[in-house]
Amino acid sequence: MTASSGDAQGAKKKPAVSAAILLLVVALGAGIAAAGSRQGTEVMGLPVFALVVAWIFLVQIIAFIPAWLNQTETFFDLAGSLTYITAAIGGVALSGHTDAVSLLLAGAVTLWALRLGSFLFMRVRRSGSDDRFDDIKPDFPRFLTVWIIQALWVAITLSAALAAITAAERPTLGVLTVVGMLLWLAGFVFEIVADLQKSRFRAEPTNKDEFIRTGLWAWSRHPNYFGEIVLWMGIAIAAIPALSGWQYATLISPIFVIVLLTQISGIPLLESKADGYWGDKAAYQAYKARTSVLVPLPPRAAGSEQL
Repeated sequence: MTASSGDAQGAKKKPAVSAAILLLVVALGAGIAAAGSRQGTEVMGLPVFALVVAWIFLVQIIAFIPAWLNQTETFFDLAGSLTYITAAIGGVALSGHTDAVSLLLAGAVTLWALRLGSFLFMRVRRSGSDDRFDDIKPDFPRFLTVWIIQALWVAITLSAALAAITAAERPTLGVLTVVGMLLWLAGFVFEIVADLQKSRFRAEPTNKDEFIRTGLWAWSRHPNYFGEIVLWMGIAIAAIPALSGWQYATLISPIFVIVLLTQISGIPLLESKADGYWGDKAAYQAYKARTSVLVPLPPRAAGSEQL
């Protein structure tokens, strides 16, 4: 087999792979929609939860069109955040639930999405294009797949909150919801502080080509991700009193966030990138040896074993 024929076969396989991924993503989206819709409020005979999930996928498809035509990923993160906001508010509006549990969950999701979306959008505007998309943008199936995967990410991450917002039986504000919201607040503040510290570090000209190792980053190599995980755990805990039956399946939300950030697109990618930049520097090797990967812990003494 020649190199050219091998390349041709590889090119033929790409659309098939993208199609398989799209089918899997849609199937998973349909599954979470079915589970979250049980014991949920309906509008004109249709479950509100499922309608909102359909909206989530529709928004990403609509946003993909100008992104493809202009070959840009500039508003990718912003589109994701706006989807969270419209889905949370839409769940409240369509279900007609304005009790404390619904409003707290929708408000928490909206506040988080506004903060993170604007932060990521401004970061992309400052830094220019996102190199993760360089090889994907020209390929229609692959670029579309990324947007559809983002829809699934929104649907699963939001699922516990959305199921609680749209549940037919309305719970009173209880201990679990209060504890969950306090945990959400702690994670939210932690993430903000971590992002702010890193932004200020990078703004200093003297820190060019250096890695941050101060503040929260002295205790964790990814404190912003720790905050992200904690806040979604809080959302799930706050949602529990409103859930019943198959709706408990939506508690996969924080587990999904943990797996995504620690095993797939978060920490592994950033660790690999950091190793490429600073892996040959003794200072960075020492930082990795003494600093926890995720959970904030006091820096280990020199020579101690990596936990």
